[in-house]
Amino acid sequence: MSSKLIRGTFILTLGTILSKVLGLFYVIPFYAIIGGSSHMALYNFGYVPYTIFISIATAGVPLAVSKYIAKYNALGEYAVGRKLFKSGMVVMFATGILSFALMYGLAPLFAKISLNGVDDYSIDEVATVIRAVSFALIIIPIMSLIRGFFQGHQSMGPSAVSTVVEQIARIVFLLAGAFIVLYVLNGTIVTAMSVATFAAFIGGIASLIVLLWYWKKRKPGLDELLQHNKGTLDVSLPSMYKEIIMYAFPFILVGIANPLYQFIDQTTFTKAMALVGNSARALDELGILNVTTHKLVIIPVSLATAFALTIVPLVTESFVNGERRVMFRQLDQTLQILLFITLPAALGLAILADPFYTVFYEHDIRGAEILKTYAPVAILFALFSVTAAILQGINEQRYTILSLLCGILTKLALNIPFIKAFGTEGAVYATALGYGISIVINLFVIKMFAQYPFKIVFRRSLLIVIFNLMMIIPVYFVYKGLDSVMNIESKFQSLLIIAICAAIGGLIYGYLSLKSGLADRLFGERLGKLKRKLRLG
Repeated sequence: MSSKLIRGTFILTLGTILSKVLGLFYVIPFYAIIGGSSHMALYNFGYVPYTIFISIATAGVPLAVSKYIAKYNALGEYAVGRKLFKSGMVVMFATGILSFALMYGLAPLFAKISLNGVDDYSIDEVATVIRAVSFALIIIPIMSLIRGFFQGHQSMGPSAVSTVVEQIARIVFLLAGAFIVLYVLNGTIVTAMSVATFAAFIGGIASLIVLLWYWKKRKPGLDELLQHNKGTLDVSLPSMYKEIIMYAFPFILVGIANPLYQFIDQTTFTKAMALVGNSARALDELGILNVTTHKLVIIPVSLATAFALTIVPLVTESFVNGERRVMFRQLDQTLQILLFITLPAALGLAILADPFYTVFYEHDIRGAEILKTYAPVAILFALFSVTAAILQGINEQRYTILSLLCGILTKLALNIPFIKAFGTEGAVYATALGYGISIVINLFVIKMFAQYPFKIVFRRSLLIVIFNLMMIIPVYFVYKGLDSVMNIESKFQSLLIIAICAAIGGLIYGYLSLKSGLADRLFGERLGKLKRKLRLG
């Protein structure tokens, strides 16, 4: 079990992190091509509605399908999963066409809501950008179904590879298209942004080709499973889809959680800033909040995404088979490794916010200040994703709806008052409180219905927090020393500061983890050889 969790998580983590890193680094040339965070806000005007639509159309599909197939595979009913896959292809294609038509037709309405009094762009211009990205909705649902089918068979490679290929194709088209429009054809920023958002469709096609190749390659092995099918269950399509909807709906909500939080900012931020007489900076700071800093903050969350995708079929299998001890070990391992990696990444990003923002974008005091406040929220993003996945695995996904709604309502109620009181950072505080409330509800439900003992996780989490404090304090003083003698406005010198501080932090954290035995307990005895080489144990 443990090695299966680690192996599957490693594959998905590698693919997800590569995809996220590519999705982060392309912003450097893209930001240089288009120039300015206000133009990034235009890009986001198109992408936030798209993310909501794509989440509604597909967010729950890989997880729901993987859970469904894992459940019936554990019972030896392999034909049930294949039946779902065949009919699901038709359903997903229809879902894609419907989602595309809705988003394309509602583009002017989304544009009007997003602008909310901002006169930098017209409704038609923003609608054009939204319509350009809507074409991707035709492809993505089918792609998600295939990924879920492979994940249900605990085959994570196709999802990982297709995710990376999708990102590469999208980025190449996006950068080349935006550059050609602006500097070769002398086109407008609206046309450039439309080409940039249309790149999602190109990425989807590339990913689908990869997945179909994997399907052709692995079909003989999958067909062989059908020969061992027990055939004792005959699940009808209506009951099949009823079960899938029950699985998928909570994760549709989880999938749109982050876009919904961003959409709340998008529709309330400029209004709140105008109320305090700061409308001149509103669009720039919205671009910083929802695009530039968000892309940096979301990187530590990549691990959580991989864990969420991996843990659902495994926990489902343990839960269905009544293997409580196995399930508890899976949950222990997941939550501890998540915190072990996400916490130092988020704290490091907060401490080094200024050089990070300079390296990826430009030296901007406000950008660095917002990033410093926003970075720790990555821990909450990660915990929400994983706790929601655990609820899915123990068949209590209905409570995910409750926790998300409580979080969203908190964000809605506090966003404008907090922005008026604290400026852009107020939107971050409202997001943190919303996610915090959702996580507390999820943890309470896990404790109540799975009888999961949090004692081990709590003790190890406390140890991880102590190690992070022991690491971050010296890193902070090293950073302050380097900042006093180096030019933080230089990209190269900022990169050098990050490298030095990261190396020092990594050495301290690694030493403490290996010396204490914490790393052994989290990652297995394979680290024993490394410890002996380093004479740490």
